Amino acid sequence: MVFDFKKEFKELYTAKQRPEIVTVPKMNYIAVRGQGNPNDEDGAYQQAIKVLYAVAYTLRMSYKTDYQIEGYFQYVVPPLEGFWWQDHIKGVDYTNKDLFQWISVLRLPDFVTEQDFAWAVETATNKKKIDCSAAEFMPFEEGLCVQMLHVGPFDDEPTTVAVMDAFLKEAGYANDFSDGRMHHEIYLSDARKVTPDKWRTVLRHPIKKQVSEN
Repeated sequence: MVFDFKKEFKELYTAKQRPEIVTVPKMNYIAVRGQGNPNDEDGAYQQAIKVLYAVAYTLRMSYKTDYQIEGYFQYVVPPLEGFWWQDHIKGVDYTNKDLFQWISVLRLPDFVTEQDFAWAVETATNKKKIDCSAAEFMPFEEGLCVQMLHVGPFDDEPTTVAVMDAFLKEAGYANDFSDGRMHHEIYLSDARKVTPDKWRTVLRHPIKKQVSEN
């Protein structure tokens, strides 16, 4: 049976339409960093997505090549994800998408080593005629987070975030954003095939236990 991350790690990919606290373990990703409006046609974000999938599917199909990855098993490429922030802005200003800084990522199976990753970047660049040098092997551990399923357009996310924030306050937690802990989105829908009102996106924020003032 083909391994499916969404089915094997349901707590990370099937968030409910109510806030819940999760502890996210260390995982390895294919990552491409950039900035600017993700909706710009042929912009940096769109190019990053092409690079991510070029490397991801090179690794996915490696078993059909002369390059054999130790411990390989067949798997479904996990959903696209993204870490987002805007410098010098608290929260997110959805009216000024040009200010977005982002790290677009796809999760890697644990058997993929940095050596395997380097092979995939070089192979994808040569075979698919796409410069994949911007792709990086990124280990990342999110730790304690709150997450919730958002249904609808991305511009409506503040409504869901407000529910998450209210839940944190009631439960004795607080957001814990920093340079290494960011607004995280996991895209469960193919935006090319589903209307915006039905887009399903996991929103995840880093949190910490609120220290009592008493």
